[in-house]
Amino acid sequence: MTSVDKAQWIDVYRRLEKPLYNVVYRVIWDSAESQDVVQETFLRCWRRKDDIRAEGFKALLFRTALNLASNRRRRARLWRVVGVEVLDEVADESAADHALSKSMREALDGLPTALRDVLLLTELAGMTYPEIAVALGIAEGTVGSRRTRALAQLRERLDVQGVVSHEY
Repeated sequence: MTSVDKAQWIDVYRRLEKPLYNVVYRVIWDSAESQDVVQETFLRCWRRKDDIRAEGFKALLFRTALNLASNRRRRARLWRVVGVEVLDEVADESAADHALSKSMREALDGLPTALRDVLLLTELAGMTYPEIAVALGIAEGTVGSRRTRALAQLRERLDVQGVVSHEY
């Protein structure tokens, strides 16, 4: 049970910065905010580096990032409710942002948080079921069932929107 050393920290940052960003972006749909959340995630974990075991480091990073992204998303909704205008997204976002079609975005946004988080961690972060189970504090079997339900609901939502083709 060793803590994360400096070399491991740098390696994890290099490997996980982009997957973390991809997951966070699909929670808050804002490039600059997503970059801020990723940086804040690493900073928070760095401050606790002496308490972090190497075995749970990846799970802790993704759990922290999802929590921070969810908090920002809730805060943005609150501002809209109280009448503060939210700035429009930058129109010329780069291809690196992996912008999704409006239909896909709406379908992902419509998923319950528990299902969306599992889907993002499996499909975008490339995490294994055991890693996701640790990150989200659920059983491995629950990861599989949530992923299956998330994919089914996503397909259904896209089908309703006319995005999914019936020609197989």
